[in-house]
Amino acid sequence: MDHVNHTWTQSFILAGFTLPGTLRPLAFLGTLCIYLLTLAGNLFIIILVQADSGLATPMYFFISVLSFLELWYVSTTVPLLLHSLLHGRSPILPVACFLQLYVFHSLGISECYLLAVMALDRYLAICRPLHYHALMSRQVQLWLAGVSWAAGFSAAVVPASLTATLPFCLREVTHYFCDLAPLMRLACVDTGWHAQVHIGVIGTINACNLIFIFGLYGRILRTVLKLPSAASRAKAFSTCSSHMTVVALFFGSAFIVYVGPSGSRPEGADKCIALVYALVTPFLNPIIYTLRNKEVKEAVKRITQRVKAMLKGP
Repeated sequence: MDHVNHTWTQSFILAGFTLPGTLRPLAFLGTLCIYLLTLAGNLFIIILVQADSGLATPMYFFISVLSFLELWYVSTTVPLLLHSLLHGRSPILPVACFLQLYVFHSLGISECYLLAVMALDRYLAICRPLHYHALMSRQVQLWLAGVSWAAGFSAAVVPASLTATLPFCLREVTHYFCDLAPLMRLACVDTGWHAQVHIGVIGTINACNLIFIFGLYGRILRTVLKLPSAASRAKAFSTCSSHMTVVALFFGSAFIVYVGPSGSRPEGADKCIALVYALVTPFLNPIIYTLRNKEVKEAVKRITQRVKAMLKGP
């Protein structure tokens, strides 16, 4: 009981990144710019999909859901990162630390499921075009999005609760946010069993979703290669390439940190890799999904014309 009381009353210290004093302002400004652009880019997608009827398709609905998730995902860790870049080592209360751990992993696991749902959407659109709108009705879209979120927030209870009940003897977290491995290294007891459970839960979810995505894209590839015209094949590939880029970035970095052997990486490598899926991927998603996208460009033109017409008045 003394260990538990001690854990929940004494603050943790987030070590953040060790940078020379002259680089801290530059790192802060660079991270702040990326954060603000990430918020603006994802908000832009959400507003555009809601405002333009031409984007009222299942694919863009799921992209907007992903953008909404990314807003919360990036905001879970980046404000603390900005604070640590500006002020150095940052204290954090245990309740805030464990809450951040839970929310971060809930959103991360939800994204795993959502990326699988987006692959299913592309499969049905390309391989089952005649039945696509019936199979992917608005009710089904909402149900799939809701299940993705519910599954993520349910699965994250296991690693977060196991970590929160550990007795901690050390207080300095060698990371810029509260994550599983850095917290477990502070425990007074052997955490081998906890690590196996974490890998089992997170690794299984990642692996199953990734296998599901690869399986669907294998069938998509076979279907696309059978299309008669090069234009049809190019259009089909273009709708899938953005999604596969995001899948590669997100799953690749997540597997390295949460499933790969941590002992083979130099100390501090995890927090650098974490920047990929916690900051870089949410920043790139709006760019990846809108760059060279004719439908989005046409939607922007339509919205721009409507705004100009409203400003001119009757």
